[in-house]
Amino acid sequence: MDALRVWWVLLGILGAGSAQLQLQKFGSILMDTCNSTVIIPCIVTNLQLNDTRAMYVKWRLGGNEFFSFDGFEQPVKIQRNSTFQSAEFVSLSKLPFGTASLSLSRKEAIPGNYSCEVTESNREGISTVELKQAIESWFEPVENTLIIITMVLAAIFYWTQIGVVATKFDISLLKKISLIIAGLIVTIAVVIGCVLFVPDGFESSNQVGLGLIVLPAVILVPLLYILLTSVFEKPPCFAVMLLVLKALGYVIAVTGFAMSVSACPPQHAAVVIAGLAVIDLVAVIALVYVIIIGSNFKDHQPPRKAVEEPLNDAKGVMLE
Repeated sequence: MDALRVWWVLLGILGAGSAQLQLQKFGSILMDTCNSTVIIPCIVTNLQLNDTRAMYVKWRLGGNEFFSFDGFEQPVKIQRNSTFQSAEFVSLSKLPFGTASLSLSRKEAIPGNYSCEVTESNREGISTVELKQAIESWFEPVENTLIIITMVLAAIFYWTQIGVVATKFDISLLKKISLIIAGLIVTIAVVIGCVLFVPDGFESSNQVGLGLIVLPAVILVPLLYILLTSVFEKPPCFAVMLLVLKALGYVIAVTGFAMSVSACPPQHAAVVIAGLAVIDLVAVIALVYVIIIGSNFKDHQPPRKAVEEPLNDAKGVMLE
């Protein structure tokens, strides 16, 4: 084996002299969160022998060797650090023609300076590439803002509805407490969701944040029904239409959420925003409807005492 190594060294001296290997300069590359693998480039432009048996390749991270290829050994010897078990050449067949680029699993890829050192016979060259973590937003900043605003407005409109119904109409204390607790659940979920959703990136925390913004909105659908039944003994057809429309808005928002979570990078913010906007629109219409129609409905209802007194008189006459 040593004789083979000496032979390649001598052949390299005769064929290529002592010139150094030239490697392309790449500066830095970004690690995309959506890709399962990371390619760190290393390309030699002036190989002469084009034979892996005359090549030796070493990869280092911050000065620490984690991958090596020894073509002088037969069979070929490849060593990997235990931290980089996924490390492999992008194409072993292209190695003798200068492509020594390395593929790493995204989970194992660590941001830092990666050095590629290539030796062909008696010539060698080295290049350094900085791997950076790409910082990307879940959606566009405007889309992020609209998602947060529409859900915050939904919570605000709900609390406004509770205030109007509680002050203008006669509802039981138990129902008031139930409505307040439900509203607190939605509000807390929205606040926590916004905190997790706002930071850049689309990691699992961002997904949880978007889920906490969108999914708890389902509570607003039955709550609207409870509020309407507190105003009208039997909700009119228009009130039923509002309930259906609000449920439809929620379905649209959840559909957008599901499509966004399954796509990388997410591309369906408009669907989420549209669904939440429908929920907000229905909330505004319902609030106006309760204030105007509900108040008129209440004014035209006979007072409870006025109805109860004739009944009590009638009962007294029958007893006599």
